[in-house]
Amino acid sequence: MQTRDQDEYNLSFTAASLRPELARIVAECYLSAGDWDSAKERILRTNALQRRSSSSAIRVERELRQRIQRLTADEMALLVGANADDRAAIAWLATLKHTQFAFDFAAEVLREKITIHDPVLRPSDYETFVEGKSLIHRSLSQLKPSSKSKIRQVLMLMLFEAGLLGKGTGLGTIQRPVLSTAVLLAINRDSRRWLAGFLHSDAEIGR
Repeated sequence: MQTRDQDEYNLSFTAASLRPELARIVAECYLSAGDWDSAKERILRTNALQRRSSSSAIRVERELRQRIQRLTADEMALLVGANADDRAAIAWLATLKHTQFAFDFAAEVLREKITIHDPVLRPSDYETFVEGKSLIHRSLSQLKPSSKSKIRQVLMLMLFEAGLLGKGTGLGTIQRPVLSTAVLLAINRDSRRWLAGFLHSDAEIGR
């Protein structure tokens, strides 16, 4: 299931994992400041994200901001004011909307394994996915081994933070997160296609 053209993957997401609490801070600063430039300036000036260096703060702020900018007003309100589970769901939604690589992996690999009742995510599942996508996206085929390792590490951490992956053999056990009514309503008002990133089947999405 594709959501956009087969262009090059944006792989900058390694600057930050899901980090729902930091995403909340960025969203709160935006809502308070009224525009993204002012919010960025405030976040960096006050070290609101509590980074050890200015370069790290700049990278993390940029990545989280670019994700959050994809959210609707309803989704951003949930990110700021909802409980921890809803906040994690919205942070993952923002990642899905900004990072096609993450969406494709969840929608194509994790959903398929859930469908065939094979919940164990194996390293070979990930490698097969990357090899296949490398034929389409040069940004993957040109990566150094260290970059490939970092991308897998951060993506797996995101999946754990979002509740799509739990402890188990291999890389972990695939599980479908339970979404609250508020989150489901916000996604429905946006686009139900994003539910694929939460492992909902095409039949469920089409209802």
